[in-house]
Amino acid sequence: MQLKLKLTVVAAIAAIAGMTHAQEVVKIGHVAPVSGAQAHYGKDNENGARMAIEELNAQGVTIGGKKVRFELLAEDDAADPKQGTAAAQKLCDAKAAGVVGHLNSGTTIPAAKVYNDCGIPHVTGAATNPNLTKPGYKTTFRIIANDNALGAGVAAYASDTLKLKTVAVVDDRTAYGQGLANVFKRVAAEKGMKVVDEQFTTDKATDFMAILTAIKAKNPDAIFFGGMDPQAGPMLRQMEQLGMGNVKYFGGDGLCTTEIAKLTAGAKTLSNVVCAEGGASLAKMPGGMAWKAKYDAKYPGQYQIYSPYTYDATMLLVDAMKRAGSWDPKVYIPELLKSSYKGVTANIAFESNGEMKNPAITLYHYPDGKKTPLN
Repeated sequence: MQLKLKLTVVAAIAAIAGMTHAQEVVKIGHVAPVSGAQAHYGKDNENGARMAIEELNAQGVTIGGKKVRFELLAEDDAADPKQGTAAAQKLCDAKAAGVVGHLNSGTTIPAAKVYNDCGIPHVTGAATNPNLTKPGYKTTFRIIANDNALGAGVAAYASDTLKLKTVAVVDDRTAYGQGLANVFKRVAAEKGMKVVDEQFTTDKATDFMAILTAIKAKNPDAIFFGGMDPQAGPMLRQMEQLGMGNVKYFGGDGLCTTEIAKLTAGAKTLSNVVCAEGGASLAKMPGGMAWKAKYDAKYPGQYQIYSPYTYDATMLLVDAMKRAGSWDPKVYIPELLKSSYKGVTANIAFESNGEMKNPAITLYHYPDGKKTPLN
C-alpha cells in the first residue's frame, strides 16, 4: 500500500513536471527610463506592458499548438542613448522574441539598429522622431503619430486658431526635442508666423532664467518648447517669475503629461500651455476609458501618457505571433507588418516602412490645472 502511494506521488510529480515542460516561455522586452527625471514616463510605460503580459498569461495563450507563458524582460535606459543600445543588446542576447519601446527618440533610433542587426522586432508607442523609420529596417514599428504630425498640428493651431504672429523656439538638443522644434518652425513659417528668437538647453537643465530673459526682450506672442516635462515645469514657473504670464506655451507629447501640473507648482502660466499628443484622447480611443479604469485600479496615480500604447504594442506582438503560429521573429515579422489589430488606442495597421496608417493627434490644454482635450 505504501509502495503504491509512493508510486502515485512520483507519477503526479512527473505529470506536473511534464506540464511545466510543455509550457513554453516567450520573452518580451520592454525598455524605458525608470530612473532619473523621466522615470514617471518610464514606469507608466512599463506598467502598460506588464498589464498586457499578465492578462495574456491569465488567458492561457496557445501559439502554433503550444501553450506559452510570457515573461517581461524590463530594462532601464535612463533616457540615455548609450544605455539604450546596451539595453537593446542585452535583450538580443536574452533571445527576446520582441521588444516594446523605447520611450525617447534619442534612445530608440540607435537601439533600432541593434534590433535590426539581431533580427528582433520592436514597437514604440512613444518615440516620435520621423528619422526612426528612415533607415527602412524591417524590425521597426511605430503605433503613434510622428513629429511631422505633432509639430504641424501645434503650428496650425497657433496660427489658424489663435492668430499668433510671433514665436520664440527653444529645444533641448535631443533627437526628439530638436526634431519636433524643426517641424514646428517650418510649418509656422509657412503659415506666416515669425520666429523672433531661437534658444537651446539640455534635457538635464532646470534653470532657464538667462534663456527666458533673452526671449522676453523679443516680446513674442508664444514660446514653443521641444522637450520633456522635467524642463517644461521649471520653465513655466520661471516665466511667471519674469512676468511672462501672457505668453502662450506650446509643445509636443513630451510635456503633455499629468505630471506637468505638479512640476509647475501652481504657476498660472500652466493655463497658457497647448500641447500635441499622438493618438486620440482616452475618451475617443476605442477602449480607452474601460482600459484606464483597469489601469487605475492596478496602478493608482501612475498614469501619464503612453501606457495604453505599450499595452497595445505588447498585445500586437502576440497577435502577430498567434497568426504566424510562431514566436520566431523571422516567421512572425511579416505577419506583424500585415497587422489589422483592434487595440485599446486605435485600429492598428502599418505602412510598408513600419509607420502607422492614419494616426490621430489630439491637442490638450490645462484649465484649472487639469489636462483636457481641445479637439
